[in-house]
Amino acid sequence: MNLFKKSNVLFTLSRKWQCASVRTQSSAKWILPSGHDTNIYVYNCITKKKVPLILRNPNYASWYMCGPTVYDSAHIGHACCYMKFDIIRRILCNHFNINVIMVMGITDIDDKIIHRASELGEDINTLTRRFEAEFHEDMAKLNIKPATIITRVTDFVPRIISFVQEIVDKGNGYVTVDGSVYFDTSQFDRYGKLFPVSMDEEPAQPMVDKKSPLDFALWKGAKPNEPSWLSPWGSGRPGWHIECSTMASAMFGRTMDLHSGGVDLLFPHHENEEAQSCVHHGVSQWVNYWLHSGHLHLKGDTKMSKSLKNTISIRDFLTKFTANEFRVFCLLSRYRNGVEYTDLSMENAVAVSKKLESFLEDADAYIRGVSSSGVVDEPFLLEVVECSRRPGAVAAVSEFVRRTLNSLGTQYGTNKDMVADSPLQMERMVTSAVNFRNLVRESALLDLKDSKKQVN
Repeated sequence: MNLFKKSNVLFTLSRKWQCASVRTQSSAKWILPSGHDTNIYVYNCITKKKVPLILRNPNYASWYMCGPTVYDSAHIGHACCYMKFDIIRRILCNHFNINVIMVMGITDIDDKIIHRASELGEDINTLTRRFEAEFHEDMAKLNIKPATIITRVTDFVPRIISFVQEIVDKGNGYVTVDGSVYFDTSQFDRYGKLFPVSMDEEPAQPMVDKKSPLDFALWKGAKPNEPSWLSPWGSGRPGWHIECSTMASAMFGRTMDLHSGGVDLLFPHHENEEAQSCVHHGVSQWVNYWLHSGHLHLKGDTKMSKSLKNTISIRDFLTKFTANEFRVFCLLSRYRNGVEYTDLSMENAVAVSKKLESFLEDADAYIRGVSSSGVVDEPFLLEVVECSRRPGAVAAVSEFVRRTLNSLGTQYGTNKDMVADSPLQMERMVTSAVNFRNLVRESALLDLKDSKKQVN
């Protein structure tokens, strides 16, 4: 799926902007960070190419992830996004020994939540806590690692108010008659850094308070029968974009290494986050690396979304398929690419998963001496191991495959039932395993001399 293929609104804006002047100031370009070079390359949505991943701290990577808006059950479109980033996180941790500190922001107050609570006749706090708990349970069923820190918007309202006030004080925000506060995009010359925009765009309909159609709400003035908090501009509640900026900044400060979300969040959400955060902190670059996952879409390129009423809940999905099968489904495509969900694509994922599971089961059976069929060619598997046939080499290969798969988040059975018939056989199995792992490591080191490691 094309990186910017996100919504009808975005398509319309994109077509209009093709013939309009766009903001392309040199100050809006990406800045290569200074710090610890990981020798990893990642795709950069600003430069449109892979760039070196350089961390601010050699001991850990700071990563903020946009979490769910908890007004309904999560569906497999959400799961696909979180699964892909879980795989990347595991690669960084398990293969590159990078300690990832991940913060996930939970949106527990917004228009959809207010509407749903009213529709169900349920207290907003009760509603959001119920669906948040369900979300975490669903992620656990998929073996998606929980974030290091979970933040909720309603816990950060005082900080959000201070964050907005700082922007207003710097002349980049203005207050309207209803007590709302908007970010003035005309006063920020780097707006359009992630996605080119036309500052001369005409509004689709007359604007009452906003100066420009690109200006966005930092604070929303209170409406009748809606939750609100007191602020210098009157009662109200946070705008959508400001919540993530505030929570991420509270955890990581003036800048961070990684920030992720679905590709539909690139504009306007992430664009607006970057703009308001740069103003607030007085920095030229708030996030060093933006990561966007492709959409899970149905046949015909139709996005799976609650608004289209075409979703499959995670719990319904798991009555037909396993967490391993869904992870393999996600592993079969690059994280930035859109994925088509069809019976055929899931059948393929199931088939691949079964092949991997069958290999591990057959290897275990061979090692235990249960299986007498077939001949394993150990010299072919391990050229550096003695040219003889014995279970040790099979155990080494099997263990390597199992560890690699499990390091990516799959949960195939362990080989805890594998036992050696004698101390000598155990010694040979251990020796083969050590030799095989050394072979793999030596091969990896040779590859590093030719090219740097990449995360696609």
